[in-house]
Amino acid sequence: MKNEYIPQLSTIREVIRHTDLEYTFLMEFEGDVKPGQFFEVSIPKYGEAPISVSGISEGTVDFTIRRVGKVTNEIFENYVGDQFFIRGPYGNGFEIENYKGKELVVIAGGTGLSPVKGVVDYFARHTDEAVSTTLIAGFKSPKDVLFREDFAFWKEHISVIQTVDAAPEGYEGPVGMVTKYIPDLKFNDIQNTAFICVGPPIMIKFTVMEILKLGVPEKNIWISHERKMCCGLGKCGHCKIGSTYICLDGPVFNYVDGKELLD
Repeated sequence: MKNEYIPQLSTIREVIRHTDLEYTFLMEFEGDVKPGQFFEVSIPKYGEAPISVSGISEGTVDFTIRRVGKVTNEIFENYVGDQFFIRGPYGNGFEIENYKGKELVVIAGGTGLSPVKGVVDYFARHTDEAVSTTLIAGFKSPKDVLFREDFAFWKEHISVIQTVDAAPEGYEGPVGMVTKYIPDLKFNDIQNTAFICVGPPIMIKFTVMEILKLGVPEKNIWISHERKMCCGLGKCGHCKIGSTYICLDGPVFNYVDGKELLD
């Protein structure tokens, strides 16, 4: 009988530096993974942390990690060829089928882009499988932008609004919160839209408010809760809200179900 708590050693294939605090680690892994799922990443003596999958390739999964604590600080001391432990994947993830044939809009804030990046990648590479795909991604400032090479590719294949909350004088890109750009979105059939919103709870709250003003049905909106997950197995109860375990029942929820889980 497989013990779900036992992690496996994984070797770092590549490290991509986005900012001083955010790197992507390409880790060896064989198995099925969906965008929006997460792994528990650990280093002995330092602990364990839940990290969303930000990329999926044959033989590897990507983890985009923000250096914010004991475990992630130690992870940043590792380089290509080094190893740390991973176990997973956990959670339900995004079902690509839900968005095929739709006018899809993905709205992400900061590192919230990581768990939904696989969905953006898919429809940027399969443009014929959605009526249209739009990405609105917000970052605090130009120096905080993640996935710069991916943005260059996405902008060639889908509609992209890459905005920053604030910028120095002379900056020529979009400036303002992601919510600023939602009222200007145009659709052929509002009933055939699909929205994905990922980011901090306060960002999700106000973003969904703007989406609903467009007349979008609640069932057309998906959100992801990237918080409070700990064991990944529904055992520790840290992520439990009411009768819902975020790590088991989520972290991806249709808004009809997930709206009661927002702070």
